[in-house]
Amino acid sequence: MRYLVLACDYDGTLAPDGRMDVATADALRQVRESGRKVLLVTGRELPDLLGLLPEPDLFDRIVAENGVMLYRPASREERVLAEPPPESLVSELARRNVVPLSVGHSIVSTREPHETVVLEVIRQLGLERQVIFNKGAVMILPSGMNKASGLDAALDELGLSRHNCIAVGDAENDHAFLGRVECAVAVANALPALKDAADIVTVGAAGEGVRELVDQLLRSDLGELGPRLSRHFVPLGARADGSTLGWPPYGKNLLIAGASGSGKSSFTTGVLERLAEKGYQYCIIDPEGDYVALPGAVVLGDAEHAPTVAEMLDVLKTPNQNVVVNLLGIALEGRPEFFAGAFTHLLELRVKLGRPHFIVADEAHHLMPSAWSGAPQAIPRSIGGMVMITVHPGEVAAPMLAAVDALVAVGTTPHDVIHEFAGAVRQMVPSDLPPSLEPGEVVFWAPAEGTVERLQGIPSKSERRRHVRKYSEGELDEDRSFYWKGPAGKLNLRAQNLALFLQLGEGVDEETWLHHFRRGDFSGWFRTAIKDDELAAEVQEMERRPNVGAEEGRALVREAVAKRYTV
Repeated sequence: MRYLVLACDYDGTLAPDGRMDVATADALRQVRESGRKVLLVTGRELPDLLGLLPEPDLFDRIVAENGVMLYRPASREERVLAEPPPESLVSELARRNVVPLSVGHSIVSTREPHETVVLEVIRQLGLERQVIFNKGAVMILPSGMNKASGLDAALDELGLSRHNCIAVGDAENDHAFLGRVECAVAVANALPALKDAADIVTVGAAGEGVRELVDQLLRSDLGELGPRLSRHFVPLGARADGSTLGWPPYGKNLLIAGASGSGKSSFTTGVLERLAEKGYQYCIIDPEGDYVALPGAVVLGDAEHAPTVAEMLDVLKTPNQNVVVNLLGIALEGRPEFFAGAFTHLLELRVKLGRPHFIVADEAHHLMPSAWSGAPQAIPRSIGGMVMITVHPGEVAAPMLAAVDALVAVGTTPHDVIHEFAGAVRQMVPSDLPPSLEPGEVVFWAPAEGTVERLQGIPSKSERRRHVRKYSEGELDEDRSFYWKGPAGKLNLRAQNLALFLQLGEGVDEETWLHHFRRGDFSGWFRTAIKDDELAAEVQEMERRPNVGAEEGRALVREAVAKRYTV
């Protein structure tokens, strides 16, 4: 399921006249019976509200006082999320004959037209308080507290994400929490401004509209609304006309393919950054440590320590926490088996919590090879939320390739991977492929839709940082290490990282050093193994200079590496 939580306003939404009718209560009960959670998010004070609710246990959590009070109906526990109102505020409002005047745990409420007096008093006392309106009600709250902040607190307690939540309301104070969730719904009697901001407006008013929404939720999980939620799409790149092509955050699978050193990791890093900015949770299985510097992500495992599935699941319990599972500490032949076990648990976690929203598999041809012995027995076509990165699309397990909705071909000559993918999934190669690409461009191909687009990729903010630790001090695989051999091949000195590369380069004789320099071996290694096009281009320019000696060349290469990496 995409939507695991239904969050409802009370007055004017569940209750048109202050009380919720039996039919609406029955609808909420059906939502809970489907395995989903139901939250009540209201501006009312808790004692007043409980006096109106015959069955508070219909709700998994109640957010009262417009976001400053959290109530657990099952245990009758209360949790105040903000400090109490200043006595000076209450006293001054009473002195100025502001009536009605209600004081809750943190909220102070009155009605229009007292908003002018309220603002004067707040300013006079120098208080950090905000005023929120709700169909004639005037609510005074601590700064930053509203229905959205209260909803976040309730979701955190339940271990659920706002991206798996629907919210429904009718008034001004509902803007904040409707704007916070994946799908915002306004009932037919809602204020025009709220309707304009909503993703759905019900045909029915108040409780009737909520029942209408519940019917649709239980019938289809609102699957038909996916294309209308484009505000959540993740940007993949820019078209020639300046518009952006976005990728839906639910129900679709993306394959990113290109030759080694073509920029796959950089493109993927940019996508993951934008997922994190939007609050979607991802888990990336990273066989070669390419993503250990992703900002804000928890990294599990390194070259000396293997990660565990239990650690991964523990991190993912927190809805806004992303995880990088680094497999450098697992032997090459054991990585597909680890991925198979992790993948099964991630799918189980999705059933329970609706996340991680994205499962990312780097080196997919190795983690999910065509003969994937550890694969789950049945990979559902509707798995969704997968991103796979590979050099060889044709070597990825057939069930996973069959689930791919679109391919992003990276590199200046994308034809090879497009033809390989097309052959593997038995699709005709599109006739309108661009003959070549400029650096930073990609080709987006969605076979089922017949869409081929040439895009300018969006640069990653942390592209350089993600390489530093791995390439400076880590251990590259044997086939990606640099080997100092010399012109006669008498040496075989392996440099599995940049630190050793520079150290060995200082120690080899001049003939050996110049042999590799003049052949372009340094720039080639930087481009294909270190995956740093800028460093490769700079060193390549040095390699092409005439009459560069070993002493000068060593200094130039060392300086070029040192200004990018700590080695």
